Amino acid sequence: MLKVQNPGFYTSIQDLGRFGFRHLGVPVSGVADQGAAMRSNALLENDPNDAVLEITMNGPVLEFTEPTQIVLCGAPLEAFLDGIPLEMNQIYKVSAGAMFTSGHVREGLRAYLSVKGGFQSEPKLGSRSQFFPITPGNTVRKGALIPYRPNTDFTPKLLKIKPTKVRKYKFLSVSPGPEYELFDKDYINNIFNIKFQISKNHNRMACQLEPSLPGHDIRIITSATLPGTVQITPSGRLIVLMRDGQTTGGYPRILQLDADSQDRLGQKQFGDVIRFEKSENGQI
Repeated sequence: MLKVQNPGFYTSIQDLGRFGFRHLGVPVSGVADQGAAMRSNALLENDPNDAVLEITMNGPVLEFTEPTQIVLCGAPLEAFLDGIPLEMNQIYKVSAGAMFTSGHVREGLRAYLSVKGGFQSEPKLGSRSQFFPITPGNTVRKGALIPYRPNTDFTPKLLKIKPTKVRKYKFLSVSPGPEYELFDKDYINNIFNIKFQISKNHNRMACQLEPSLPGHDIRIITSATLPGTVQITPSGRLIVLMRDGQTTGGYPRILQLDADSQDRLGQKQFGDVIRFEKSENGQI
């Protein structure tokens, strides 16, 4: 078991998401930075969909009651195992009773802690990703016990991989959304020429951008949305839906982020600058 002594700022159990229930209004959820989570699982030779802990801004204090192996990937996190500093993207053996302590992320927003075999919390609708009310809460709580399978005989093929710069990329690659053609050319060009900033209204559901564009009077009926959908409100505010974003919306869907850009956005903090760039597939 993993005992949560202190959950940190916003720590949740996530896998790659919950699929097949969007018609019932259930979001996909899952890790905000899929690439980072999958790298952590790959080092441990786990299944890519094995559940990890997503650690946001400030990390938890955890006790491992059984031996295992762990990896941290994603945003560089100040972390220690029994007082010994941990490096990112590297496998560490964990003994029974070991204490994991952590502080702030030093770059980016989210780090991922994986364990050999993945965390074994109860699946809900085919996924272990936390999202209330599908799961009892959105985050792990103080005193929670999270199961994992003890392991002492794992011999990894790789012990570590090269770290990545999680905040290096300012550009987010996009394709046209369903209402893209309803806006004139000058309005569209404006979107690609502006340097936007991440607003304080930024969480796992959606990310608002600043500054706003000119207002518009384009109206649509409520329609399907996806993680990475870029909506624009009548006042000109751009909203990018994140992993926990709603499954339908009534604002025009002007752009759609690709998968890599969704990962990049998942590591952006309040005040970070982003730019939109046209997809390389020639669709814009």
